[in-house]
Amino acid sequence: MVFASYMLTYRLKIMKKAYFILPLVFALFLNACNTKKQHSKDSDLLTIESPYLGQKPPGLIPKAFASGLVSTEHYEYGGAFTPDMKEFYLIRGDDENKKQEFVVFQYKNNQWHETVISPRIGQPTFSPDGKTMHLGRRYMERTDTGWSERKSLDLPFKDIRIMRLTASANGTYYFDTYDEKKPDFPIRYSRLIDGKYEKPKELSKAINTGTQLNHPFIAPDESYLIWDAVREGGYGDSDIYISFRQEDGSWSAAINLGDKINTDGWDAAASVTPDGKYIFFHRTISTGNEDTLPNVDIFWVDAQIIETLKPKK
Repeated sequence: MVFASYMLTYRLKIMKKAYFILPLVFALFLNACNTKKQHSKDSDLLTIESPYLGQKPPGLIPKAFASGLVSTEHYEYGGAFTPDMKEFYLIRGDDENKKQEFVVFQYKNNQWHETVISPRIGQPTFSPDGKTMHLGRRYMERTDTGWSERKSLDLPFKDIRIMRLTASANGTYYFDTYDEKKPDFPIRYSRLIDGKYEKPKELSKAINTGTQLNHPFIAPDESYLIWDAVREGGYGDSDIYISFRQEDGSWSAAINLGDKINTDGWDAAASVTPDGKYIFFHRTISTGNEDTLPNVDIFWVDAQIIETLKPKK
């Protein structure tokens, strides 16, 4: 009887300890699961925030983007990320370096995959909402399965030869106009008004001065415009310039991006990554001959230079 009473007391003590221990164990288990999930989320965020094909970002001195993978001894041009930063498009010379092809790097299953899409179909830029890929006067729309077939802009753009068209967040188009007989053809813009585009207008002389006025890039909020041109006082061939929108809506005097970006060769076709962190542009490393394309590389640099050049109030 005494033994039975002792065992009952012992069991009650064990049960009492278990009553306190089991919730603790369960809490630790939940915390471990949550920690694992949080680590997973952190990893995903890191991937989304740093998607530049695994490349170490540059500082204020430009460097070739993804040397050996994207920038090689051949022709690479038109590099642009989609707004979600998970696709990188470019134009490059093929293996024989005589033709141009349209290429994409896509981020899938935690890896970047390279695909040749087609022969060159235009210089890609993307609307800020990611729904449209502009290819000069042509464009494609994002669908559930990829991109639509190529379409062409109708009036008032139908008869204009456009190399690069870039769109602001409110839908305004900024674009160059190409004419072999007129190297100083102006950069124009067209606003979307009541669902229709107005007749294109020339930008002011602050921008349309010099020759070979090409490859505009408009900030999504239209606070600045970047383009390239051959202008007096430049470093040689085509240089990259920036102009800032002023309070009265006019454009500031053109500012050369300086000798860290511009050289005595061809520096052109600049744009800013959708996250606003880097400027991508293109530079001729060496000219080709009648049988080959020139060696053009894609460069990138910290976009802090934009803030540095912005006129102080």
